[in-house]
Amino acid sequence: MKIGLPANSTDVNSPISDNFGRALYYMIYDVESEETRFEKNTAAMSQGGAGIKAAQLVVDSEAKIVITPQLGENAFNVLNSAKIEIYKSEKGSLMDNVRLYKDGQLQLLANIHKGRH
Repeated sequence: MKIGLPANSTDVNSPISDNFGRALYYMIYDVESEETRFEKNTAAMSQGGAGIKAAQLVVDSEAKIVITPQLGENAFNVLNSAKIEIYKSEKGSLMDNVRLYKDGQLQLLANIHKGRH
């Protein structure tokens, strides 16, 4: 199973990005193999629709879990349609949030905001 997290650098110890659709990268972590890779977010500088494009990139990475501090309605709809579970991140690094998920300490993301924020 793979987990996708928004990131602004390719360092697993960097903080999770505050913005899902405009994050520069997505860290994709494979729970079984414990391998990590980073996907460049080609939608980060889009004029519009960044959340939708970014969500599709995560879907295409075969992630089944997303961990993020917030999410727009359009990105949520893409991820939800792909049956991806969305968890609210906590302060800390990308790997801190992976560990929190693995330990069952993250909650499902409940607050989805409308469009641009």
